[in-house]
Amino acid sequence: MRIGVPKEIKTQEFRVGMTPAGAAILTARGHTVLIEQNAGVGSSITDEAYVKAGAKIVPTREEVWGADMVVKVKEPIAPEFALMRKDLLLFTYLHLAAAQELGKELLNRGVNGVAYETIEPTPGDLPLLTPMSAVAGRMAVQAGATYLERERGGKGVLLGGVPGVKRGRVTIIGGGVVGANACKMAVGLGANVTVLDVNLKTLAYLDDIYAGRISTQYSDPISIERACLESDLVIGAVLLAGARAPRLVTEAMIKQMEAGSVIVDVSIDQGGCVETARPTTHDNPTYLVHEVVHYAVANMPGAVARTSTFALCNATIGYARFLADHGVVKAAQMDAALEKGINTFRGHVPHAAVAHALGVEHRSFQSLL
Repeated sequence: MRIGVPKEIKTQEFRVGMTPAGAAILTARGHTVLIEQNAGVGSSITDEAYVKAGAKIVPTREEVWGADMVVKVKEPIAPEFALMRKDLLLFTYLHLAAAQELGKELLNRGVNGVAYETIEPTPGDLPLLTPMSAVAGRMAVQAGATYLERERGGKGVLLGGVPGVKRGRVTIIGGGVVGANACKMAVGLGANVTVLDVNLKTLAYLDDIYAGRISTQYSDPISIERACLESDLVIGAVLLAGARAPRLVTEAMIKQMEAGSVIVDVSIDQGGCVETARPTTHDNPTYLVHEVVHYAVANMPGAVARTSTFALCNATIGYARFLADHGVVKAAQMDAALEKGINTFRGHVPHAAVAHALGVEHRSFQSLL
């Protein structure tokens, strides 16, 4: 199979869909890997490194997108739509619940889109989302701590405090991979941390791990409101695989928060769990609503591109190899987890949550064969 890896063109996106090690794995199996010139520069990976791994460097994105399978990081954006064609196998993050226009393009153009974020070996296990969720969770606390500084619009609170002064208060809504990693960082900085979740096993696990150093609460509207009003930093870390994130933090809650408080909505790539959140970029990451700082960068891990690229490829390369070896139909028939990753196929949507989010008819994968 011919596999193309384009240079990402989303604003301030420095990751790349494959490392030289990933290229070597695929070329060793007889596949051809086409890397767009300078695609890896943002992750400090040279073209020469890819060539040594057996890949071919091509000068234009048209050549890359002409491959049988395209492996990316972020969802295609408008300048790339015209490059997509019928029966192209696209393997990347799609987040179609928050990308309605892209969903329509994939369907109209007959692209077979396999989304990293919905490959699910067992319920709740999202191995291709996990590494980026871990990065984003850790970065959320860094970003929140930075924007709490007064010169950046925050209330001037140091999360860890100092002797004689109370510590910063952090609320994390969602105790999954993002939330657990955010919790780790916030506790490490010495903050006063509260985690909310609807899964009592998750709360019990975190309570046990941190042995009384954090507070855990069942997530309901009253608990969320109380925690937000008491917090300096609120981190939204809610995920429903393939579906739009529920809006759990309302504008009414935001109005009651202290001026200079900070919200980091990591769920923004699935639509956001904060009512007042809208996607931002690394170029212009924050804005104010009711004097509360909102940080909602949809590709947070892109800022630490080298770490993120290698972590992502470690997770995706096994599935990329499987798709290249067998093609999307046979691969999905052999692996139920991969079948769940198929968001668009032959002009239809085989993933129920994605179909609901896009407002289109759900058709099972098997019925489309």
